[in-house]
Amino acid sequence: MEVQGRIKMIDETKTYGNNGFRKREVVVTTEEQYPQHILVEFVQDKCDLLNNYSVGQMVKISINLRGREWVNPQGETKYFNSIQGWRIESLQPEAGSDDMPPVPPMEAFEPADDLNEEDHDDLPF
Repeated sequence: MEVQGRIKMIDETKTYGNNGFRKREVVVTTEEQYPQHILVEFVQDKCDLLNNYSVGQMVKISINLRGREWVNPQGETKYFNSIQGWRIESLQPEAGSDDMPPVPPMEAFEPADDLNEEDHDDLPF
């Protein structure tokens, strides 16, 4: 599954427990009639994927839904869900991409007024 939107917040990487479990959270605001603020967590080595992104960028995040069951000390069963990201891509064109020059506006092209249909051309179509 995927979530698309604009990055609202990127948290710092946090480490938990003796084993060094790492987690980093990002909030993406969807652009739809009723925008949603979606919290996505990246864990372990995936935390570093967020290093090249900043607040305000449009992104597409590939996600997995995770669910857990927990029984509290009173014997009640509780369920928790999380959204875990495993890939993030920018939806904005790279600034400074010199591969293609910008296309001039249509007004820059003048129509051909002196076209003669009887002139021979060697185009195959």
